[in-house]
Amino acid sequence: MVMVLVGAALIIAALLAWVNQLTTGPIEAKAEKTLADGIKTVMRSRDLKVTSNDTIRQMVDNKEAVFVVHLAANRSGRSLGAAVESTSLGFGGDLKVLVGFAPDGSILGYTILQHAETPGLGAKAQTWFQQGGKGNVIGMNPSQGELAVSKDGGKVDAITASTITSRAFLRAINQAYVAYTQQSQHQQNVVSKK
Repeated sequence: MVMVLVGAALIIAALLAWVNQLTTGPIEAKAEKTLADGIKTVMRSRDLKVTSNDTIRQMVDNKEAVFVVHLAANRSGRSLGAAVESTSLGFGGDLKVLVGFAPDGSILGYTILQHAETPGLGAKAQTWFQQGGKGNVIGMNPSQGELAVSKDGGKVDAITASTITSRAFLRAINQAYVAYTQQSQHQQNVVSKK
């Protein structure tokens, strides 16, 4: 009986490993396409190319946070700014945002890449902060002061009954902006050394 169970477990484990190997490639390809489409969306341009994908590490709340800065340019090479991947802790878990910044630092757009927020409440972040939404952040520039909800003295209306998610979303944008400025300073230093 034990041999039969061990044999069945080994066969099932081998099948699971095989299926995992088969699906890894398509899952990665879908994730890359989703990211590429997200960059075009947040940069408000279909005619762009990503010129570099740089990882920026920062200490945030005594933990290392990792940001990916996707510098973008149009076909003639003129900088369009960057799309930055940023993660913050929301009400239900990590809230991962992709934010597009113009060269001057103003917010071009955003999309939520991943969240574990309450359906119907925190999940509203995908539309709440968009152009025309009640908490519109499009066009705002974090260089003129960190974005914050009105309850905290800021200018952004929080999602009704979901202040924690709203704070997490704005924290992700503020952190993305810091990563973007660090990347811009790094790029300027590299160019000046040449």
